[in-house]
Amino acid sequence: MKRIFVTAVLATTLTATLTACGGSGSGGDTLRVGTLSDSRPNAYQENGQFTGFDNELLKDIAAKEGLKVEFVSVDFSALLGQVANGTFDIGSAGIAQTDARKQTVAFSDPYNYQSLGIEAKETAGITDENSLAGKRIGVVQGTVSDTWLAANAPKAQAVRFPNDAAALSALKSAAIDGAVFDQASAEDYAAKNPGLKVTKSITTTIPHGYAVKKGNNELLGKLNDGIKKVVADGTWKKVHQQFEADAPVPADFARGQ
Repeated sequence: MKRIFVTAVLATTLTATLTACGGSGSGGDTLRVGTLSDSRPNAYQENGQFTGFDNELLKDIAAKEGLKVEFVSVDFSALLGQVANGTFDIGSAGIAQTDARKQTVAFSDPYNYQSLGIEAKETAGITDENSLAGKRIGVVQGTVSDTWLAANAPKAQAVRFPNDAAALSALKSAAIDGAVFDQASAEDYAAKNPGLKVTKSITTTIPHGYAVKKGNNELLGKLNDGIKKVVADGTWKKVHQQFEADAPVPADFARGQ
């Protein structure tokens, strides 16, 4: 991979200035990370910098493994394809490790688990999946929310969006009746938008992982080693407390200081 320069086109890209060489064996090159700009608290942009639980944890993993990373915003629907074709070295966006996605990319060891939240206005009459029939329900295309809605509320009218911001805007303007987001994101949106409410939380056992191109075993090994280190020394719990303080800590990550 050629050395990447930050140009005006990528003016909003945050470069994490860490030391040593990249994990892909490219002799010091910066690893490009595809992420989201609007998916709080997992992956978002604030004051021109990319942050959130997934991205801050990745920065800590990179530091422990001697990697350099830079973040670039992309719509979720395009992210895994761009990891698979080498546009990005890593995908970081609360990505659930589904069997379908494993056909496209390889995943790191788990660093969290997927949970979803049904969100609606308090006056919408939406309480759970059984109340979604006939309703216009927003989901981000290609996410677990999208597949969950199809499987659990087939009589709902799925309205697919490229990102959380578009779905949230439609929900606030009543262009849709409700939406299904990542639970932590749904809680954040409800807290910041009076009138919105998370009407049901759905817990799954689907793990989140960082996505890499299939065959990039060197980088995958470094990510997995870094995940073990941030769990063991308590960094995982510290970052989780910062971004997802109200979410339970899965037993797999409860170790550490």
